[in-house]
Amino acid sequence: MKNKKKKSSFGRKLLYIFAFFCVMLWLTPVLWMFLTSFTPRGGAVTVLSELFSPPFSLKNFEYVLTNSLIWRWTFNSFLVATITTILTVILTSLAAFALSKLKFKGRNVVFWVIIAGLMVPVEAMIIPLFQVMIDLNLLNTYGALILPNLALPLGVFILKQFYDGVPNELMEAARIDGASLLRIYWNIFLPLSKSSMAALGIFTFILSWNDFLWPFLAVNNESMFTLPVAIPTFQSAYSSELMIPMAANVLASVPALIVFVLFQRHIIQGVAMTGIK
Repeated sequence: MKNKKKKSSFGRKLLYIFAFFCVMLWLTPVLWMFLTSFTPRGGAVTVLSELFSPPFSLKNFEYVLTNSLIWRWTFNSFLVATITTILTVILTSLAAFALSKLKFKGRNVVFWVIIAGLMVPVEAMIIPLFQVMIDLNLLNTYGALILPNLALPLGVFILKQFYDGVPNELMEAARIDGASLLRIYWNIFLPLSKSSMAALGIFTFILSWNDFLWPFLAVNNESMFTLPVAIPTFQSAYSSELMIPMAANVLASVPALIVFVLFQRHIIQGVAMTGIK
């Protein structure tokens, strides 16, 4: 019995050590970015001991805020990520509800066609998507940044799994009471799936906030840049040093970090609820 407890304790310690190294592995580039952003221009950013040594300066942030369109780029990122998140959650939720609770011919085929979208790499869709945007005359518009990201097969899959777990008797009882499909969705299924939808919304927001490839291709007007597209321009346009781009990176990370901190409880609940199914 004692040997079993010792083995269990030893295994737990190994797990903690492994988890600690994983955390440090993830934190190291973030910490380096943060410290570099406070390093005065001309300082050393590749020597670890000097990164932790004063003086520290806020001038890099001042330079970014006063010598670039970062406020405009932040507004673009926030607008695109917010609208994309709201529309994606609404559309995927309605699609998942229909595929889970409505009986119609070809329902399974439609579901598997949507899920097949998970197997197609984003890069493979870039050229046809770009041609569609040209035909619709949407390049360099918010529509080009938002519309292609609204189709999220993973969101449909997650919410359908959740709705499948809701008893059909609940829906039948509501129908007997005279409730319409829209009212059943709004008053019963929507409140029940609040945590899953919140988790999906946060993931969608962060994915949209960090998206680089498609915005890089869809817009070439500087005033329409999102932050991930705009930040690399600091390296060539403003300075060859890393302090300015790192200060811009820190500023760009703040909104996504705030969203994550405010709603992290919903992420855990949503992942736990969808993982149980």
